[in-house]
Amino acid sequence: MNKKKEDFKVWMVRAGRGSIYIDNFINESIIAVGWNEIGKLNKGIDYDGLKEKLFHAYPDWSQGKLNQCTGQIWRFFNDFNIGDKVITYDSSARSYFLGEIKSDYLFDENYIQNHYRKVEWDGTYIYRDDLEISSKNTLGAIMTVFEVSLEVYDDICHAHPGYLTDEEVEEFNQRSLEAEKQIKEQYEKEALETLKEDAVARSTEFIKDIVYNLNWEETELLVAGILRGMGYKTRLTSRGSDLGSDIMASPDGLEMVEPIIKTEVKHKTKSKDKIGAPDLRNFIGGLRPPTRGIYVSTTGFTKEAQYEAERANFQITLVDLDRLVDLIVEYYEQLDTETKALVPLRKMYWPV
Repeated sequence: MNKKKEDFKVWMVRAGRGSIYIDNFINESIIAVGWNEIGKLNKGIDYDGLKEKLFHAYPDWSQGKLNQCTGQIWRFFNDFNIGDKVITYDSSARSYFLGEIKSDYLFDENYIQNHYRKVEWDGTYIYRDDLEISSKNTLGAIMTVFEVSLEVYDDICHAHPGYLTDEEVEEFNQRSLEAEKQIKEQYEKEALETLKEDAVARSTEFIKDIVYNLNWEETELLVAGILRGMGYKTRLTSRGSDLGSDIMASPDGLEMVEPIIKTEVKHKTKSKDKIGAPDLRNFIGGLRPPTRGIYVSTTGFTKEAQYEAERANFQITLVDLDRLVDLIVEYYEQLDTETKALVPLRKMYWPV
């Protein structure tokens, strides 16, 4: 943290799809990437050598994907430096973590993602809602590894009081416009095929923003509407104020025809608390044959809760915020007017 601003770069490193590895990142003080099949990258390997290793490991990849992944691994291996700042994202908690790189490139087959670097995380987090829209848009890019511009990092610093002093922020803002130009040119060189993925990823984050800002009752109505869009008839079984209540769904609406589905909805704003095993056990305890269960939690589920669902005697499906948004997009055309009003979206067309 004592290095001058011109001496470090700022990087975004995603913790896997849906931030599946975020606990590994934070608890083990690392950042890591996959592509394990290429093995350890030895000192002295050049960009073309790395590309050749990827080609042999993944022969079915298109040329565009090969170029894109080579660029991301190369940055992680060659361009990262000790003292650089790093950002990662927890999509369930909708919060960003800031840290500083503390090691050179390392490789360990015992890690889920073999390629890693040690990081000192600062122990706090920044809510996505506290950032400017332009920063949200940039940080929503689909790429696993990319450099973050000064404007976005400055926005994050302002949303994280105490991370930088006023003097440091001012010095940061005075960095050369040439550096900004180089970052922009870097983005423009990314393969065309990634643009669609970027647009989808950013749109998904904005849809998550909308869902996140619904109250618990609206979230329950949204889930019921999605089930209707999937072809079920629904009824709400209670309307309390416990941040969630049950929805019963069945093909006939009378629960005489299977499948009969009981759905629990939990929606907690400004919270990082995931649904735990006790909550799942309580839910499972209320099921009776031939009922099946769906548990929706916009803050996600602990590993213990996932284990409870897997070993249950009933068929249980867990739906976190990422999967809920996937269902909204997949069945949006089948949703009724009232449900669409909760998450108003417009279709976009992309050239093939």
